[in-house]
Amino acid sequence: MTKYVFIIGGVVSSLGKGIASASTGALLKARGYSVRMRKMDPYLNVDPGTMSPYQHGEVFVTEDGAETDLDLGHYERFADVNCHKTDSISGGKIYFNVLQKERRGDYLGATVQAIPHVTNEIKEFLRSDLHGEDFVLYEVGGTVGDIEGTLFLEAVRQFANEVGRQNVCFLFLTLLPYISTAGELKTKPTQHAVRTLMEAGIQADILLCRSKMNLGPEERRKLALFCNVSPEDVIMALDVDNIYKIPLVYHEQGLDVQILKHFNMLEQAPEPDLSGWNKIIHTCSNYEKDVKIAVVGKYCGLLEAYKSLNEALVHAGIANHAKVKVTWLEAEQFEDLSQEQVNEQLKPYSGILIPGGFGVRGIEGKIKAIRYARENKVPFFGICLGMQMAVVEACRSLLGIENAGSAEFGSHYIPVVSKMKVWEQDGKKQIRADNSDLGGTMRLGAYPCVLKKGSLAAQIYNGVTEIQERHRHRYEVDMSYAQQLAEHGMEISGKSPDDLLPEIVEIPEHPFFIGVQFHPEFTSRPGRPNPIFKAFIESALKYVVTDS
Repeated sequence: MTKYVFIIGGVVSSLGKGIASASTGALLKARGYSVRMRKMDPYLNVDPGTMSPYQHGEVFVTEDGAETDLDLGHYERFADVNCHKTDSISGGKIYFNVLQKERRGDYLGATVQAIPHVTNEIKEFLRSDLHGEDFVLYEVGGTVGDIEGTLFLEAVRQFANEVGRQNVCFLFLTLLPYISTAGELKTKPTQHAVRTLMEAGIQADILLCRSKMNLGPEERRKLALFCNVSPEDVIMALDVDNIYKIPLVYHEQGLDVQILKHFNMLEQAPEPDLSGWNKIIHTCSNYEKDVKIAVVGKYCGLLEAYKSLNEALVHAGIANHAKVKVTWLEAEQFEDLSQEQVNEQLKPYSGILIPGGFGVRGIEGKIKAIRYARENKVPFFGICLGMQMAVVEACRSLLGIENAGSAEFGSHYIPVVSKMKVWEQDGKKQIRADNSDLGGTMRLGAYPCVLKKGSLAAQIYNGVTEIQERHRHRYEVDMSYAQQLAEHGMEISGKSPDDLLPEIVEIPEHPFFIGVQFHPEFTSRPGRPNPIFKAFIESALKYVVTDS
């Protein structure tokens, strides 16, 4: 029978529930169990698709086109499972569903209330689209005590009673602050957080304690006593210098053992195969070289906005046995600089990466960075908006279209990048009007891309003719410029199967210049990097930085 693990957070936010959930899933999968990873966010947005990256970090996109919280990226990278639309829910979506049902008359005229109607909708999510997985892990967003999370905890309490308490484990992530003047870890905040959780009708089964140092045996017994768990169920989540050590650290602390004990499964459980994780950590601890990469972006003030991108660069470094040293540069800072000044700032780097984004801010700075990479033969990689701006830069510099730009930036630009209005998905025509809602109206999820034979793109993907990558955008490069661009050295080497949408551009005469409309960072894994990231770092390692 399926076992359910709920990961709940206490004391403070930003403790890393996503990483904790992902690492727990990784450990259970390493023992040969099938695992499903899911996320509940109590906020009232329907999804994070329209939220600023500064508010909530990156928007992660699943294979089937859901815009989700960045924690689903952690799940996919650590547990190596693909998440789905049905694995993410928000408070806004729950209320939206309830109100739609009320409008349709589904409640037969009943007074619609938080309990049972909202909690029933949450429980419907908990049960939905399951297929007999051994373990289903649910991360509950927010912190115990948050008002917006109250109904989620109530639904979880009801669900545990309905499926049988013996089939549910509550994993409580908490903080043990260190008071330097006293020279000790303090357990009182955790005691209070556990008590608050108990007020919601939920008893924590295992404590996962974030800390800079280990608890002594006496402190562990004390914490167990006041939190109503055994000392063995007090698991230390110690700070580490590499997040990919976390599954190994949790295993050393006995997390997977205690979960299996809780479910009375330890005796028949296979031993975990952690060889892949050990190999990753061995490589990270013994890098043979390093390479400096400049990422010229729009949201560099909050690196969570580029979480998958950063991890994909790390993965590519692991594959190349190289430490990737990333410098995050705000494109906006380049806008008031001359091209020569931008060139001077970018000289120390062996590769230039322009990531995705929305809006006109920083665009001229990105174009200057792209021009530097193109003219100076520096390895270049553009993603989504980065690809579009590579085309804009080529149209300006090579085709002489001085005011080339995107329809996204206003009518005073000549739109060599235009808003998509019609495209095909799963055999169905998708239509978007200029006044369509912003949320959920982009080209989202995995789409096929046909590669040009003999191109750099085809080489990167080992000669295959068609690939699948994930998208998140509402603007496309105008194909009517393809012939002119090709005559000036930039070719479209990847297209949609119907030849209508450009997916990849490259400059064959350049050592490594490639732009992609999709987001390859979403499919990268620590032991299986995305091919384009791997090739980009490989090329950057060959580039020799000079002072001239």
